[in-house]
Amino acid sequence: FLVGDTRRIIREAAEKSCFICCKMGATITCCETGCDRTFHLPCAPDGQCVTQYFGTYRSFCWEHRPQQTLRPRPSQDNTCSICLDTVENNISYKTMGCPACQDARFHRHCIQRLALHAGIAFRCPCCLNQEPFMTEMLIMGIRLSKRPPSWQSDQEVGPSDQRHGRCDAATCLCLGGREHAEADGPWQLRLCSSCAAEGTHQLCSSLGNSTCSWECSTC
Repeated sequence: FLVGDTRRIIREAAEKSCFICCKMGATITCCETGCDRTFHLPCAPDGQCVTQYFGTYRSFCWEHRPQQTLRPRPSQDNTCSICLDTVENNISYKTMGCPACQDARFHRHCIQRLALHAGIAFRCPCCLNQEPFMTEMLIMGIRLSKRPPSWQSDQEVGPSDQRHGRCDAATCLCLGGREHAEADGPWQLRLCSSCAAEGTHQLCSSLGNSTCSWECSTC
């Protein structure tokens, strides 16, 4: 972006209201042609919106988000394959499934946490498939980590590899790029206060100077 383009984007975002919380400063717009719904990244889970954390980082509102198409579950065990709590009978925003074995079901928040902890070892918790499982999860808005699994020892993962260092906002407004970070001001990089596996520039998620902590959409 040029400086003028960045200022224009910031000005336009300040004039848009989030269709979920109705507050101003919504920086994310649904990618569906003709849809003008805008929202804040932290509001996305409440509005059942999906952001794809790869490629062009596309975002979709609840109406136009990608949907899983799975066959009816072979078993009648309606439990999450990760936490073992009950899941919905049908596939939905909150209940997802494995496209490979067609039987695994899990809560969205459970598979997201697994993805962040598993890193490059991320796979279906039931059939252990990586492809097409990983591709499907990316399309459905699950954020993946390229780091080694969190359960590996500290000797295998150095301190520099553990700290997240990029802005994961759907639209990054920083001229220096997603990896650019400053000690304070609009380009200060805030990490999620819960998982520390996602980050955002202060301005890219419309965070005020007095904001002490920030949580990603997953947490």
